[in-house]
Amino acid sequence: MSKFNLKKMLKLGICGLLTTSIFTFSSVSTTHAADVPEQLPSYKTVTEAFDWGPAISKLVVNLGQPVNINQVDKNSFRVHVKRILPDGSITIAEALRRSNPNNTVLGTESKSDADLEGDVIITDAYVSDENGNRSYVRGNYVTIELKVAPNYVLTSPLNFDLNTFFNSWVDSQYTITASRIGSVANVVVNNKQGNIRPQADKFNYGAYSIPFATDPANAGFNDSMAFASYEPKDNLKHPLIVWLHGGGEGGTEPTLPIMGNKAVEFAEDSIQHYFGGAYVLAPQARNFWMLSYGDQGMTFADRNAVYSHTLLGLIKKYAEEHPGVDTSRIYIGGDSNGGYMTLVMIRDNPGFFAAAFPTCEGLADSIITESDLRAIAQTPTWFIAAKTDTTLPPDKYVVPTYNRLRNIGADVHFSFFDRIVDETGLYTNDDGSAYEYPGHWSWIYVYNDRCEEVIDGVNTKLFQWMANQHR
Repeated sequence: MSKFNLKKMLKLGICGLLTTSIFTFSSVSTTHAADVPEQLPSYKTVTEAFDWGPAISKLVVNLGQPVNINQVDKNSFRVHVKRILPDGSITIAEALRRSNPNNTVLGTESKSDADLEGDVIITDAYVSDENGNRSYVRGNYVTIELKVAPNYVLTSPLNFDLNTFFNSWVDSQYTITASRIGSVANVVVNNKQGNIRPQADKFNYGAYSIPFATDPANAGFNDSMAFASYEPKDNLKHPLIVWLHGGGEGGTEPTLPIMGNKAVEFAEDSIQHYFGGAYVLAPQARNFWMLSYGDQGMTFADRNAVYSHTLLGLIKKYAEEHPGVDTSRIYIGGDSNGGYMTLVMIRDNPGFFAAAFPTCEGLADSIITESDLRAIAQTPTWFIAAKTDTTLPPDKYVVPTYNRLRNIGADVHFSFFDRIVDETGLYTNDDGSAYEYPGHWSWIYVYNDRCEEVIDGVNTKLFQWMANQHR
């Protein structure tokens, strides 16, 4: 591991690090309720996943007494947040100040501590139910909507820690004040009572102990691998979508693989409808999928991935324990680190997966042998990347591999985007143009169902194509 320097890890290991606001590559706290008895008034945070990652989008305030809808508006409140990092953690801005004395530009990182504490911009406020849904009658709850954006740090619930190269949860402590709400004067609310996660709470979380046999020296050793999973709510047979996270989401906190970016979307109707319902499995590497064995010992992004055996064991065990999984329709995909692992898995297990969709993948074409290529060709594969990706340049990774596969007649497809931009119309650059994400972030277009190709004369979407693939 001594070979791993800051520059290499920034370029290979961390999905979404070099962005307009480095800190917004984020996830959501797993704390659902405080350990102290509820004292009113209190509040809960609402954490949602957006294209760039999760953000705390709302505060739901329990006043303990009713308020009329005409007694609340966004100008009634002031919201202040203090983002408390885990012990030993530092912000990216501080890490770069310490390790980058020559001020080499690695991104537009914050130059102050304004990313840790400040007043949050309020965009709306209204009477609501306990889950933050707007109410049109009087009620005991008020929801305060907060500004969220790809370049707005204060509502981000994660910090990327350059000590570990992982995302870690931030304890976001809010203080809500108002001169008056209804009949209550001089309101101060700082009693946090939980976190609502409308997307992540659809998932189950667990871990399996799997025999670890990639390294003969470790034969017989069991490796625990955490995962998040979504299950259709019927007794029918359904396919299984396996999604492998990027570099910043490793560890033992299984909300990260689905909330580090918008992988929760696999459980939403926008994707589920293509399959008539699908299981979703998001395993979590303890560190990096790209960790591997090389001629000189442990290395990075080499041929022999450390987790390949453990991951396959987890997938098989999950399918065995969920008899509703149609084992002839197991699909695998992933972004960056996970894209590397996707190609490794179909290379090492030809014919096991019905289809693959590696995104901004990190298996260098230069280490894919001709026999590797023939093995990969046995799995129908749809590649996704962007021309502006400078983290894993397509001309060294996906483009030559795709062309080689085409030349041997493999069933391959490729969504190759010019660049990755916001398509919601909500986020813009200073000049009013659509906000542009780093080119490495092509996973955004996967989640938003933007990948399509003309197949046999018909415009075909990625998930439409995938749903028709059988082993």
